[in-house]
Amino acid sequence: MFKVGGIFIPVTDIEKSTDWYVKFLGARIIDSWGEGVGFYLPEGTAQLALVKVESPQPTEFTIKGSRKNSYYNFVVDDIDMAHQHFKNNDIPTTEIDDLGGMKFFDFFDLDGNPFSVVNEVEGSPYHSDNIREMQERDKKNKLIFDNK
Repeated sequence: MFKVGGIFIPVTDIEKSTDWYVKFLGARIIDSWGEGVGFYLPEGTAQLALVKVESPQPTEFTIKGSRKNSYYNFVVDDIDMAHQHFKNNDIPTTEIDDLGGMKFFDFFDLDGNPFSVVNEVEGSPYHSDNIREMQERDKKNKLIFDNK
């Protein structure tokens, strides 16, 4: 019934940020409105929207102390290539870290918004193949339930 439709990102300069997201994330413009621009990415179904704000606003939350976490992440097949892409374009990044086989790093847009990039770990319950299997099983079970 529910799925993630759009992710809204606060930016202070809509024109520069639009160019940045197109150039460095491969985002494709769907449409724009007075204070924003909507995008889709070449893969996946979630949409991105840049929304103009007067001053930078955080896209992360504090876990404990100074340890922070971004609200969402991007999944890539080749994390080393993605990391190098940002480094080659002088985009601020953290180093690649490894947490039990899942590798990840953060990068930052023009407003300093942090975004995590992660690779998928084979066999993980969070791997997209496993999620699709669970979704299909749920659909099948719902059909069986609806037919009773």
